[in-house]
Amino acid sequence: MKWLSEFKQFAMRGNVVDMAVGIIIGAAFGKIVSSLVSDVIMPPIGVLLGGVDFSDLSFTLKQATGDEPAVVISYGKFIQTVLDFIIIAFSIFALVKAMNTLKSKTDKAKEAAPVVPSKEEQLLTEIRDLLKEKK
Repeated sequence: MKWLSEFKQFAMRGNVVDMAVGIIIGAAFGKIVSSLVSDVIMPPIGVLLGGVDFSDLSFTLKQATGDEPAVVISYGKFIQTVLDFIIIAFSIFALVKAMNTLKSKTDKAKEAAPVVPSKEEQLLTEIRDLLKEKK
């Protein structure tokens, strides 16, 4: 039972749960970016390049014969995957940069705000000053 309770404690840590949520959201975000690249960005680029559909770009090494399938290098799919990666990396960079900007503004606001001592601290300070004067 000790092993089970240790596992429960590990699994319920905040950072493990946060990581799981991040992975799930990241997978969904990856699908969105893939659709953005393949359905929105690549068609206009293909039109600019003369009606080329990048996902169809390939180089055949060996033609299909009988039951054997063709050996094909699909470099168009690779180009599309690289664009997916670049867009995802840029999006994450922009998100992290925005979060850091917000964090630095919050930190500056905390630093700029004067620290007002509590009533207890003010009273204790007055008592300390009075004791110093008596000496």
